[in-house]
Amino acid sequence: MDGFILIDKPAGITSHDVIDRLRRITGIRKIGHAGTLDPFATGLLVVGVGREATKRLGEFLGADKEYVGTLVLGARSDTQDGTGAIMPEPDAIIPSQAAVEMALKKFTGPLQQTPPMYSAKKIQGKKLYELAREGKEVAREPVAITVRAFELTGFEPPRATFRVNCSSGTYVRTLAHDLGNELGAGAYLETLRRTKIGGLRIEDAAKLSELTPENWRARLVNI
Repeated sequence: MDGFILIDKPAGITSHDVIDRLRRITGIRKIGHAGTLDPFATGLLVVGVGREATKRLGEFLGADKEYVGTLVLGARSDTQDGTGAIMPEPDAIIPSQAAVEMALKKFTGPLQQTPPMYSAKKIQGKKLYELAREGKEVAREPVAITVRAFELTGFEPPRATFRVNCSSGTYVRTLAHDLGNELGAGAYLETLRRTKIGGLRIEDAAKLSELTPENWRARLVNI
């Protein structure tokens, strides 16, 4: 039995944990996913069930993604998100909503983005986060990304909520970090939720907690 299941990943588990749970639920070993979400992040995960579906997962890796999230101004994080060591900027002046909206325009369109040290990107065969945990920082080459939309959806200082539509390979926490630098106040990503992958939407996803050995087949879709 082959097909795809759209999963709404909860916070606190890895994308691989989702696969492990689905293997237990379905009894099928050949299961994979497209597009990893960090453990703290939630939202849309495309899961392929069966040999033919897992072969097609690469089709979704290059698709544009949409996220909603929250960033905190006036502080920095060594991981660029709320899971790291948070370092307040005591002298920072929290910018106005108008200033944030103006700065967002500079992060829209074709951009060069430097991958964060706390990422799974490999340099000389070693993942960057492994080096970071050893206290090492290495030079990283910027990569080309495209941010098609980056808009403020709420502003309650020091927090700002946003929606971003971006190309595959974009680090949203790095967008938050770089935005904080642009504003001179510092910022880190507090929450992140993926809402779209290409034409697939979170509204059509199943919650992992709702799937059972008896009902999972009803959530299989052909894409």
